[in-house]
Amino acid sequence: MKALEITKDIYWIGAVDYASRDFHGYSLSPRGTTYNAYVIKDKKNVLFDTVKESFAGTMLCRLANLMEPASIDYIVVNHVELDHAGALPKVIEACKPETVFCSPMGLKAIEAHFADHGKWPLKVVKSGDSVSIGKRNIHFVETRMLHWPDSMVSYVPEDKLLICNDAFGQNIACSERFADEIDRAVLEAAMTEYYHNIVLPYSQQVIKVLGQLGELKLDIDMIAPDHGLIFRGKQDVRYALETYRRFAEQKMQKRALIVYDTMWHSTEKMAYAIAEGLSSVGVPVRIMDLKNHHHSAVMTEVARCGLIVAGSPTHNNGILPFMSGFLDYMKGLRPQNRMGAAFGSYGWSGECTKILSERLREMGFELPVEPCRTQYVPAHAALKECFSMGAALGVALADKCPA
Repeated sequence: MKALEITKDIYWIGAVDYASRDFHGYSLSPRGTTYNAYVIKDKKNVLFDTVKESFAGTMLCRLANLMEPASIDYIVVNHVELDHAGALPKVIEACKPETVFCSPMGLKAIEAHFADHGKWPLKVVKSGDSVSIGKRNIHFVETRMLHWPDSMVSYVPEDKLLICNDAFGQNIACSERFADEIDRAVLEAAMTEYYHNIVLPYSQQVIKVLGQLGELKLDIDMIAPDHGLIFRGKQDVRYALETYRRFAEQKMQKRALIVYDTMWHSTEKMAYAIAEGLSSVGVPVRIMDLKNHHHSAVMTEVARCGLIVAGSPTHNNGILPFMSGFLDYMKGLRPQNRMGAAFGSYGWSGECTKILSERLREMGFELPVEPCRTQYVPAHAALKECFSMGAALGVALADKCPA
């Protein structure tokens, strides 16, 4: 297990988890993830973050091939979540560092997570604090709620390096370490998935942090996140920053998603008719059924869509469980600037579209048309009504998203 030099005297000593398929409740298949940790060699040798506990041996092996673990003087804990700090007890035992730096909220999180914390040489740092390690200095910036209260980033001006824990991360398990080594479309898809299934609720904080970094006038040539690939060079750094700003601003987009569950295919037939109506007025649309698409894959598609049309038959005076679960998941992620609509079939009681509409309104979605529902199997007239609904939604969306 070798360390990889990412720039002079700065090394990646993380771990690649090819087998991981669930991450914070969303599906990683088939990519897996990485847990990135970094070492700076200087007068004081510094380790930034660790890895998931089960990969402690891998990380310590990489470190041992670089230097004696006891040569580590400082450990910086940018984030206490266990995929980055799970190995911390074993690493502290092996390295016996002089100081372990963390944010004020990081101290509370360490106290809550680790029974042995009282024996550790913890030192709290706040935004604006810095520490000299020889030829270099480390500047700390708290980034609370991006995406935990304890989160902070570390900036090394001499190397123009930002070590940023979960910010700018992606879940990609591969042998490449740099963003410019893989296809840009694959990278952006992974960034979109990661952001919209984890970071999305904290978009206002993202905008605030991007503003802070701008105010500090940090000259950044490399962004090193704790998951996925490293951005190097001005062009890729600009790409990462601009992509995050675009994600955080959540501007309404002229694209529709129809997400549904169905019992005897009646709601499914309605979905396809609505899609035809949207297409007829020039709105790109994708249909995703919840029996065949994981809720995280649907949420990733939500990232590209200004209109979300939700469909379910009535089931036990409610809606089908997959749809209910998806709506709960989406509500927790708090997407903004979306339009919505509801549709569904029913046998006798018919509450489905009322429930769906209420759930969408609770999320702040604008509902420009009345819901569409049909009893049992949709006949030609019902499908025509669905088509008209789709066309009307497309016009409403286009009005919000002028070319």
